[in-house]
Amino acid sequence: MKVKMVLTALAMAVGLTATGTAMAQKYPTKTITMYVAFSAGGTTDLTARAIAQGMEKILGVPVAVENKGGGGGTVSGALLAAAKPDGYTLLVASTGLLSMRPMMMKVAFKPSGFTPLIQYSEYVGSLTVRKDAPYDTIEKFVEHAKKNPGMTYASSGVNTQQQIGVETVAKCKGLSFKHVPQKGGSNSNTQLMGGHIDFIAGSGSHLPFVEQGEFRELLVLHRDTPDPTKPNVPIMKDIGCPPSNPALGMIVVAPAGLPADVAKKLEQTMTTVVQQASFQELLKRFNLPYDFKDSAQLKQSLAKETEWYKQYLTENNLLLK
Repeated sequence: MKVKMVLTALAMAVGLTATGTAMAQKYPTKTITMYVAFSAGGTTDLTARAIAQGMEKILGVPVAVENKGGGGGTVSGALLAAAKPDGYTLLVASTGLLSMRPMMMKVAFKPSGFTPLIQYSEYVGSLTVRKDAPYDTIEKFVEHAKKNPGMTYASSGVNTQQQIGVETVAKCKGLSFKHVPQKGGSNSNTQLMGGHIDFIAGSGSHLPFVEQGEFRELLVLHRDTPDPTKPNVPIMKDIGCPPSNPALGMIVVAPAGLPADVAKKLEQTMTTVVQQASFQELLKRFNLPYDFKDSAQLKQSLAKETEWYKQYLTENNLLLK
């Protein structure tokens, strides 16, 4: 009897393994939903849609992109964390969603609630003004800000990489700004274009306006060395300030518990897409760096990024208690 029970158990185990493998081989069989953590029109949205289109061609199923902006990405993070880990719900966001946001504000998820898949770029940050602003250098801007405390600026949300970068400048130079948070970079651009704010913490989607001559970058943030593509724009050390926070990455994640075979298929598919010439050209068009990390590399960099922000937030009494 015991032998029969053991054989039965082995048969069931083999059957379950075969079923799981078969499911992975069949995946995907229906539409994949890809949330975007910020509003439509920004660099996160545009690159996410390019990835979705590439995935459709490889996987043979629709990939529907849905913008779920708000809370610096936390709205979309909560939606993804609550989704089934079956490979049919993904999210394109910044690494800050996992590394810093949970340490600064109450969120409806834990960093462990996600499966990191790939990183393909990083957010380009800069202090940016309109072309007709009364200051055309960062030195003149700082002088103006000291005489006019409370200058307004927009970023992609509260406690985002961009906001922290600007507040680092404010702390270094003894300035006081008023933050007007938005749901994404494209909204910030609109606010600046309409003259509703004094400047923006650019996140990448502002770059086409810079190229068109509508906006002017006064200071590159999140870099320890000059940006080779804009050598005439100063960085923090050029104005006597310590480096601002490190650049956050553009990443794709899935819910925790994603089957290994499905995760591997998604990672391989998206890796193929972001390495294609058409996607590389899209990044160049928006002056976005190609900064690729596979799942394992992304997990390692997230750990380091989390430690940096933990130290920064502790020193500035911003750590959630």
